[in-house]
Amino acid sequence: MLTVEQAEQFRSDGYIVLRGVFSPEELAELVEACDDGVSVVTDLLEQMGGRLGVAGLDTQVVAPHLVLRSDAARRACAHPTLVGVCRDLMGDDVRLYWEQAVHKVPHGSEPVLWHQDNGYTFVEPQDYLTCWISLTEATSDNGCVWVVPGAQRDGTLVHDDTPIGFECWGDFDAAVEVPTAPGDVVVFSSLSPHATRINTTDDVRKAYIVQYCHGDAVARFPGPAGEPGDPVPQDDPDRQFEVLRDGCPVPIPLLSRS
Repeated sequence: MLTVEQAEQFRSDGYIVLRGVFSPEELAELVEACDDGVSVVTDLLEQMGGRLGVAGLDTQVVAPHLVLRSDAARRACAHPTLVGVCRDLMGDDVRLYWEQAVHKVPHGSEPVLWHQDNGYTFVEPQDYLTCWISLTEATSDNGCVWVVPGAQRDGTLVHDDTPIGFECWGDFDAAVEVPTAPGDVVVFSSLSPHATRINTTDDVRKAYIVQYCHGDAVARFPGPAGEPGDPVPQDDPDRQFEVLRDGCPVPIPLLSRS
């Protein structure tokens, strides 16, 4: 799926940008699914006082596990381009690990801090993939992704738990800004430090984030003293289904039958 140059850039910098992956029709149904999920979480946040960790009515609304309720989300996770990139960069056996809609609210109060995706839950093997799908235009003004090139080579960094999410080392002076158009996808390593600034515009910046892990991946949740816990397989059949087996795409089971 990737050119030699793209694969080399990913291995060097820890990220690549794929332009125009999703058609307007594919994008429209995915936006609708994300809007529905965000609406449900917005109601929950209102009942909880407006803030829960990295999510907040004044920052960004995060709606996970859309594949449990949306065929549009399932189709997006099984998109041939994304699955092909997984094979190129991860190998022959890959499954869906996590997915969520992230709507960054207008005139937000907090950024998303520098973090690695593997810093939130320690997963082995550590080098899984994040595909950041731009549902609307993402710019300097509304909170596009920033990535520190090459930092993925340092493995999983120490993260501090702050009131607005986990935070690791990151430096905007050493980072690259990645603006995107609707339908573009930023592919980066789970070990790439990345961040987004606040949305200073009048419009919502929308993204759908899909993560893929190795077929035999396990998570190690922290114990009472912060030590790595026992390995937990990441193979929930309802939401962590296979996308590649022995190098071949695996058909995604849809919720509806037609």
